[in-house]
Amino acid sequence: MTFRSILFAAGSALALSTAAAWAKDSVTIGLQLEPPHLDPTSAAAGAIDQVLYSNVFEGLTRFMGDGSVVPGLAKSWDISEDGLTYTFHLHDGVTFHDGTTMDAEDVKFSLDRARAEDSTNAQKALFSDIADVTVVDPMTVKVTLSQPNGSLLFNLAWGDAVIVAPESIEDIKTAPMGTGAFKFAGWVQGDRIDLEKNADYWGTPAKLDKATFKFISDPTAAFAAVMAEDVDAFSGFPAPENLPQFDADPRFQVLVGSTEGETILSTNNKQAPFDNVKVREALAHAIDRQAIIDGAMFGYGTPIGTHFAPHNPAYVDLTGQSAFDPEKAKALLAEAGLPDGFETTLHLPPPSYARRGGEIIAAQLANVGIKAEIINVEWAQWLETVFRGKNFGLTIVSHTEPMDIGIYARPEYYFQYDNPDFQQLMTDLNGTTDPDQRTAMLQQAQKIIADDYVNGYLFQLASLSVAKADLQGLWANAPTQATDLTAVSWDE
Repeated sequence: MTFRSILFAAGSALALSTAAAWAKDSVTIGLQLEPPHLDPTSAAAGAIDQVLYSNVFEGLTRFMGDGSVVPGLAKSWDISEDGLTYTFHLHDGVTFHDGTTMDAEDVKFSLDRARAEDSTNAQKALFSDIADVTVVDPMTVKVTLSQPNGSLLFNLAWGDAVIVAPESIEDIKTAPMGTGAFKFAGWVQGDRIDLEKNADYWGTPAKLDKATFKFISDPTAAFAAVMAEDVDAFSGFPAPENLPQFDADPRFQVLVGSTEGETILSTNNKQAPFDNVKVREALAHAIDRQAIIDGAMFGYGTPIGTHFAPHNPAYVDLTGQSAFDPEKAKALLAEAGLPDGFETTLHLPPPSYARRGGEIIAAQLANVGIKAEIINVEWAQWLETVFRGKNFGLTIVSHTEPMDIGIYARPEYYFQYDNPDFQQLMTDLNGTTDPDQRTAMLQQAQKIIADDYVNGYLFQLASLSVAKADLQGLWANAPTQATDLTAVSWDE
C-alpha cells in the first residue's frame, strides 16, 4: 500500500467515525416568539402551541399538516342520531410523562376545566355547547351537548382542548406534563426550550432524540443564525426579504405555505370614534393592502376583505368592498363629524408583520387625517393591555387559530363587536351539519362583518420557513400555529 493510500484510508476512517459521532438525532428550531408560559389551555398566545402542540400535549383529535382532523387520544367515536351525544373510545396504554395513566377521568377533568365558569381558557367558546362529560369506563367518555355542534371534532383538535392531568396541573405553566412523543426537558427563559424523546410514547415514536426551540426575536439575528447554521430550521422566518438568498443556497430549503392567520388592523369597536361604522369604513378605505404586503412581507401574503382564509372553499372575496380610496376615507370622516381627523393609538406586538406593517399603516392613516401613535409592546404587555384590558384604539395581529370567525359572536372579545344577528347566525351554524347549508351560512357571516367594517382586513399570513436541505417532515402549511416535530427526521 502506498503512503498516499494509507493517508486516504486513514482519512476515510476518520470521516466515518466523525460522521458516526455526529449522527443527527437532534434538531434546533428557531422561533421569533417565546411563550409567556407553557399552558396552552389558559392563554391566547400562539407561541405556546408553536412549541408544545402535538409534541408535548395531545387532544382527543388533532390537526395534520394538510388541515385534516384525525383521531388523537381518542381512537374512535360514536355520534348519536340526534347529534347530541359523542362517545369517545380512548387508546389504551397511554401515560403522561410522569408515568401516570391517561384515562377517561383526565378527559373529563380537562373538558370540565376548560368550560368551567372560572375558566381562563382563551377559547372557552369552543366548549360552550358541552352540557355534560361522563366517564363510562376508564377507556370511554361520553360528551353530551346542549345542542348539535357540527364543529365539535374540529374544536377538540385545538391546542386549547388538549388533555391534561389534575396531578400536574399546578405546575403546568413551567413544567408541562403531556402525553406526546416528546417530553419537556427544560426552559432557559429568554433563550430556549428543550424537549427530549418520550421513550414510553403510546403511538409512533419520534425519530429525533432531542429538540431545542431557540428564541430569536430580531429578524437580522434570525438571518445570521440560519446562515451560520446555528439553527437547523426557522419556523415562521421573520425576514422574508432574505428568502431568495436562502432559495439560491443549496444548503437550505425554503418552505412557503398557507396559514390560518388572518392579519388584521384590529379596532376597538366600543371606543369612540370607532363605535361609528362610518369611521371604521373610512379606516378600511385608508389602507393600501398591497403596499403593506409588499413593504412589510416582501410580497408574501394574500389580500383579504373579511376574516376568513382564502384557501377555504367557503371563502368570499370581499376585498373590493374596502378598496384603497383615500378620498372616500376623508369624505366618510367628514360625514362622521371628523373632517380634521382624530388621534388614536396603534399597539404593535413583536412580529415583523406588525412592527413593519404598523409603520406603513400609520403613514397611510396620516394621509387621511388619522394620527396613530405607535406603541411597541411585547406579547405579555399586549395580552394584558389589549387582549384582556381592551385599552387600545388600534392594533395589528394575525389570528392564527383555525376557522375562527366565531370570535365575532363574542361581545366580550377584545375588539368588542356586538351584533345579535351575527351571534344568532353562529348559533345556527353550530347546530347545522349539512355541508351546503354551512357553506352558505359561513359566506353570510363573512359579508356581515365586512359590511360592518369591524376590523381593517389586511392579508392572510403566509407560512414562511427555512430549513437545512436534508431536514424532512416539517409542515409547509400551518393549519394551526404549531411546529409539529413528531415526523421530522434527517435524510440519510
